[in-house]
Amino acid sequence: MTLIKIPKNHPRAKSLKVRETISQAFSDGIVVSSGLIAHGRGEAFDYILGEKTLPVTLTAIKAAVVELLLSRSVISVNGNVAALQCKNIITLANLTNSQIEINLFHRTEHRIQKIHELFMKYTDKNILGTEKKYLVKIPELKSLRRFADKRGIIKSDVVFIPLEDGDRAESLVNLGKRVLTVDLNPLSRTSQMSNITIVDNVMRAIPIMISECRKMQQLSINDLKKILSDFDNENQLNLILDHISTRLISLSKQIID
Repeated sequence: MTLIKIPKNHPRAKSLKVRETISQAFSDGIVVSSGLIAHGRGEAFDYILGEKTLPVTLTAIKAAVVELLLSRSVISVNGNVAALQCKNIITLANLTNSQIEINLFHRTEHRIQKIHELFMKYTDKNILGTEKKYLVKIPELKSLRRFADKRGIIKSDVVFIPLEDGDRAESLVNLGKRVLTVDLNPLSRTSQMSNITIVDNVMRAIPIMISECRKMQQLSINDLKKILSDFDNENQLNLILDHISTRLISLSKQIID
């Protein structure tokens, strides 16, 4: 597949470049067809949000970074995350001393290999979830996401699962894990089940997490813990739903006027 050259002055240039990237990843065997559908669905929610990171979301981002910094953490990646944020995931993992683990709903050895190869282009960090001898099953989870690395997700206290499906989020919470996610849909099961939900585009959220992480390296343990103790996930999801409602009403009035 040849990437289409996007004119710099195109009003949707940034969005189109992301679409081209994920389409190329589909051709390369990293992303599956349902991943393309999920990306399009996310774009729709991003339009409604206003295609910007909300102030309330920044609060969630800061809390999530604190969780990563203060815990034995794992960043779980699927095809879409690998395709769109591979380098930034590596940077975030290094800054927070987190492990990276590949975990896929549509799991095949070919996809695991392709995603692993992509990460290996930019790091010599050990990427987990690739060796069968270390994989164990998450109880009660029926999808192929049930296979988790006993050195990573199983051993962790905190699991960051950007662009996740809800069944594993719920299973991880039931295992006693603290679960962090990035999801543009505040009503999804993943958003509702996670301990910290970053309602944002992963293309914006991960770079902001990196920036916040660098700032927080100057803070004391007590200051970090206060950021976490002050955070209320249910409240921030309600605030985002209020924002969506207000924005839709405002847009509808513009159309009527």
